[in-house]
Amino acid sequence: MSWTLTDSAHDYLAAAGDFLRADPVRNTIPLTVAETVRVRGPRAFGEIAPLFGWWRRPDGEIAAALLHTPPYPVLLTALPEDSARPLAEKLIARRREVRGVNAEEGNAAAFAAVWAGLTGAGAEEFLRSRLYSLGELRPPEPPPGGAARLAADADRDLLSLWLAAFSEEISDEAGRDGDELIDDRLSYGGLTIWESGGAPVSLAGVNRPVAGTVRVGPVYTPPEHRRLGYGGAATAAVSRTALDSGADNVVLYTDQANPASNALYQRLGFDPVEERVVLRFRP
Repeated sequence: MSWTLTDSAHDYLAAAGDFLRADPVRNTIPLTVAETVRVRGPRAFGEIAPLFGWWRRPDGEIAAALLHTPPYPVLLTALPEDSARPLAEKLIARRREVRGVNAEEGNAAAFAAVWAGLTGAGAEEFLRSRLYSLGELRPPEPPPGGAARLAADADRDLLSLWLAAFSEEISDEAGRDGDELIDDRLSYGGLTIWESGGAPVSLAGVNRPVAGTVRVGPVYTPPEHRRLGYGGAATAAVSRTALDSGADNVVLYTDQANPASNALYQRLGFDPVEERVVLRFRP
């Protein structure tokens, strides 16, 4: 039983691709990150290349996988028994700067305990997220005024402003460079604007489709346009486009501490799948 770590998305997918694609909903983040690196190169998420990894049982079967895109926490699938310590030791030996862990609560706590024992670092809860998968799409009724359109190069200034505001609202200081993210999303139609009265009022993004799954996000509405149904309409629009394009699954993550967004997505037809916790390590 052992962990293999690599910065090669190709090797990651060759070894762990079938394991990840067996549950493309829960594994949406590692699959989309690997696909983005495959398309845009190892610096797609910053100067430090993502680190990929997998845990192989003695019989050769892959039983777990990880993703680390600094400075975000290490993201883990479910951890087999006795796999947390070997992973922490591998990361330390690689001199990887690990600022936290993102996993199901029990697995996050297990890894954090091992990390504390090896490094002395404590852990504090930063975020609880909930993964949703779309059942039957139910667009807002009555719909708000306006219509959706794909974002274009002419929208760059607005997109930069809105994405920066979104990152600030969710306390995401580690987001990808704004221009790089916009370039990437525009290259495959990954940003949609809802317009009302000829003016942009909301934004919904999607990640690259992978393994029949499309992940929605970010969704942002400026404060002055909120509570008018625009965010729900934009989310429904990109979800409908994904389904019409052949997606089997449309998924998204929410902050469990935001009851408004959780209620909105459930009204649109999204069903909860799993909950995760992000623990931040502190010296």
